[in-house]
Amino acid sequence: MISSSGCSKSQSPITKQEIIQAQKAWGDGLVSIGKAYSDKKDYKNVATKLVNDLYAYQLGEVLFKPSLAYAKPFRLTEKGALSYFIGDDKNFPEDKGFALVPLIKVRFANVGFFIQDNYAVAMGNYFFTPKKGKTIKVEYTFGYIKDKNGKLRIHLQHSSLPYSEK
Repeated sequence: MISSSGCSKSQSPITKQEIIQAQKAWGDGLVSIGKAYSDKKDYKNVATKLVNDLYAYQLGEVLFKPSLAYAKPFRLTEKGALSYFIGDDKNFPEDKGFALVPLIKVRFANVGFFIQDNYAVAMGNYFFTPKKGKTIKVEYTFGYIKDKNGKLRIHLQHSSLPYSEK
């Protein structure tokens, strides 16, 4: 559970613009991880920075359900999130490193927002464009809170591939 001490009622409410900026930072972060991996640079540090800077793990449990996880589909810890993005964790053997596939772009298409003071939810589709291959559409719900410094943090993320009757 996210500690209420992490947020302050005196802070300004979350805005749509802050959410859009956080989404851009998340997408750019994924692109940076893949680029660092391709360039044989310290991609683990880039991924750790993304998780530390954008998620609310330091405030408490984060509810994270990534698209391509089935054996251990819920990532309630920073370690679980990091494994999903870069793999190489024996506790999550299914993870191959989602963010290691070099992406050139991540685009968010928000369908709706729910904002109440220092809590917000955004839902829609995001599109992952790899260096090679077709753009992939994924559905998402992100929940955001502000930490005590007023920084927007992800405390809920659910991603899924669109349903298909095929």
